[in-house]
Amino acid sequence: MTRIGYIVGSLSSTSINRQVAKALVGLAPADVELVELDFRALPLYTPDYDADYPAEATAWKDAIESVDGIIILTPEYSRSLPGSLKNALDWAARPWGTNSFNGKPVAIAGASISSVGTAAAQQHLRAILGHFNALTMGQPEVFFQYNPAAFGPDGAVVDDAVKAILSGFLAAAVAHVEAHAPVAVGA
Repeated sequence: MTRIGYIVGSLSSTSINRQVAKALVGLAPADVELVELDFRALPLYTPDYDADYPAEATAWKDAIESVDGIIILTPEYSRSLPGSLKNALDWAARPWGTNSFNGKPVAIAGASISSVGTAAAQQHLRAILGHFNALTMGQPEVFFQYNPAAFGPDGAVVDDAVKAILSGFLAAAVAHVEAHAPVAVGA
């Protein structure tokens, strides 16, 4: 079974990216487990913590390291990624020499009510992940314009065009993770 963690880059209780994440969970094949990697308990990062990492930060790093790959669903705030997501990424990369994203396969998508989706946020996120040496999927790029009518009351995708976009992205993300995830010793 392939285990892929997903990170919702928004803290909002009404996050549209969380709704998209739940739709991806519903579209996942039977041999793929999508699990949320939740960073909401993290305090604001400062190097003052590097000598004595808090339990929340250690749990966050362990969660990243426990999955075969990651999908990040980011909103776009002020033409960039949310500060809370950047904070979580900073925790994952510290202390120096313990970067949890090093060599980790990652796929990025994002939803917005804007017609340009989350293009600028994703470019900034790609720059950060490049610095982290994460194996970031290049295509397909999904700058998803959110339409609430595309989702049913249970969160499932009811619009065929949206379902095709999300299914295609998920299939590519799974293939990317499976192609680049470390092979377990003795497997």
